Amino acid sequence: MRRLYIHEQVDWPQLHWKPEALADALADVRHRQGRLLGRMEGLGFDLRREAVLGTLVEDVVKSSDIEGETLDAAEVRSSIARRLGLDTGGLGRADRDVEGVVEMMLDATGHHDQPLTAERLFDWHASLFPTGRSGMRRIAAGRWRDEQADPMQVVSGPIGRERVHFAAPSAARLDAEMRAFLDWFEAPAESDPVPRAGLAHLWFVTIHPFEDGNGRIARAVADMALARSEGSSQRFYSMSSQIRAERAAYYGVLERTQRGTTDVTEWMTWFLACLGRSIEAAETALATVLAKARFWERAAGLALHERQRRVLNRVLDGFEGKLTTSKWASLAQCSQDTALRDITVLVDHGLLARNPGGGRNTSYHLVTDA
Repeated sequence: MRRLYIHEQVDWPQLHWKPEALADALADVRHRQGRLLGRMEGLGFDLRREAVLGTLVEDVVKSSDIEGETLDAAEVRSSIARRLGLDTGGLGRADRDVEGVVEMMLDATGHHDQPLTAERLFDWHASLFPTGRSGMRRIAAGRWRDEQADPMQVVSGPIGRERVHFAAPSAARLDAEMRAFLDWFEAPAESDPVPRAGLAHLWFVTIHPFEDGNGRIARAVADMALARSEGSSQRFYSMSSQIRAERAAYYGVLERTQRGTTDVTEWMTWFLACLGRSIEAAETALATVLAKARFWERAAGLALHERQRRVLNRVLDGFEGKLTTSKWASLAQCSQDTALRDITVLVDHGLLARNPGGGRNTSYHLVTDA
């Protein structure tokens, strides 16, 4: 006899968990959130925007990658940078498919304080599938799936070797199911709002209201809930990136939960642990931004030319090869003599140091520690 799916249980959708089982993981996540946000608040505005840009690019690329869709990271970066008012580095406009994913993610987090409605979800879905197709297949874009899409199964794996994780509720149930979900999502939180993100992710994936794109939209909804929990639209960690790194575990716990009861303690425990690891990973990924912040703290008060600041930022971002006067002149678009004067001033201030050797092959490196 087939085991009931979670949405077939008599007490669905009364999802619940054991609070004592989540207490330590929730406290750890809250501590990591506070520490990371505190460190980011200490950065200047430009560095915070740079950190947000890197996080959003990672989030968009990895969320699509989970679903087997590969996006061009440079196009994603260009699309997000343009919307954040940042320099796009001369990159052209992204494809409409990329723009659609970016629009959805930025709307979810940038306007997290606005209500989540069916119409808003329809807009997100339509932005993901601007041509009304998923690959070669025509789909119902911007509306709930209909009976023609039944049975809606959640699968992973390559074509021909798909693994069915669960079957979603029938299309006839979607209006009532989504009303219940949206009413819950917009109701005042009765406890810590962070677990709400994990529950929203699970609940939305379970309903699976669209023909395609449900995973990406579920992660956008979870990011929206996390942004609400922090009261900030600025994202400094990527839950999607961590889920991608743990994709096998993600699908495993999702499948077990779908074939279980409405006690979702296992799912919530995994979600919070994954969230904690995503914040930990962000601290490592943001090391370059934090190192840049420390460098400019040391340079505070020095009368540096804008040309010097521009080239130093380029080097801080990961300059390849040795820094010489000729390369400085090329980056700064100045003469060799001006480049040497710029460099000499920075050496005197202790921001640059000469590498061993000299003569015509003299090169320099950043002094990144006080």
